[in-house]
Amino acid sequence: MAAASAAAATVACLLSAPPLAGRHIRPPRAPQIAFAGFRLPLRLRARSMAARASVSEAISQDDLKKMAADKAVEYVQSGMVLGLGTGSTAAFVVAKIGELLKDGKLTNIVGVPTSKRTAEQAAAVGIPLSVLDAHPKIDLAIDGADEVDPELNLVKGRGGALLREKMVEAASTKFIVVVDETKLVDGLGGSQLAMPVEVVQFCWKYNAERLKNLPELAGCEAKLRMDGDIPYVTDNSNYIVDLYFKMPIKDARAAGKAISSLEGVVEHGLFLDMATSVIIAGKNGITVQSK
Repeated sequence: MAAASAAAATVACLLSAPPLAGRHIRPPRAPQIAFAGFRLPLRLRARSMAARASVSEAISQDDLKKMAADKAVEYVQSGMVLGLGTGSTAAFVVAKIGELLKDGKLTNIVGVPTSKRTAEQAAAVGIPLSVLDAHPKIDLAIDGADEVDPELNLVKGRGGALLREKMVEAASTKFIVVVDETKLVDGLGGSQLAMPVEVVQFCWKYNAERLKNLPELAGCEAKLRMDGDIPYVTDNSNYIVDLYFKMPIKDARAAGKAISSLEGVVEHGLFLDMATSVIIAGKNGITVQSK
C-alpha cells in the first residue's frame, strides 16, 4: 500500500510540476511525415508503401489489357457499327460490350467480327453480328496490336487474323488500338517476334524464299507457322509465313509495298497509317495517344 501511494504521489508530482527550463515536455512520438493530405507515422507510411508496391507487382499483363479494353469501350455509343478485333486484348473488349448490352447501357449495336473465334465469342455474349457486305462503313473498330511504334504504326496478326482485321479496320472511320506497355517498340520488328505474312498454300516455300530475299527485308528469317505438326491454316484457308528481324525494319512503308508486290502474298501484318488512337495500359495507369 505504501509503495502504491508513493507511485501515485510521484505521478501527481510529475503532472503538476512546472515545465523544465521554460519548455513543456511531451512524451516521445513516432516520427511523422505528411502523406496524402494527412500525417502518418513513419512506420505506418512504410507499411503503406510496401502494400502499394505489392499491389503494383500483382498487376498482371491481363489486368493491363483489361484496363486498356475498358477505356476503349468508353468510346462506343449506342447505334454504332463496330469492328470487333481478334486476340487476347480484343476479347476483353468484346466481353465488355456484351456486358453493357446486357445491362441496357448500350443499344442497337452491330458488330463486324474479324475472325471466326471473335464471331463465336460475340454471339455468345449477345452482340448482333454482320459482315462488310451489309455494312461497308464501320463507325469504330477496336483491336489489339503486337507492336506499336512512335508514329502509331502497328504490327498485327500474330493471332492469325491479319487479313480480315485489315479489311475491317480499313473500312472504319476510327480505329482504336488497345495494348499494354510491353507492345511499344522504337521501330516495327523491334520486338524480334513474328511479323506475319499471309500467303496462298500453293508454292508457299517459293514465296518464303522470295520474302526473305527482298532488299527491304534484309536480314530477316522466314518460317512457316505451324499448328503442332501441321501448317497453321487461317480462316481464309491460307498459310502464314512469319518474318523475324534482328533489328527494326528500316523503312516499313517500303517493306510493306515490296511484300505486297509478290504474287501469292495475300496480306502482311504491317498496319501503317491506320490507327487513329492507341490506348496504352501500364503499371502507372492509362495513356491515350492520338494522331
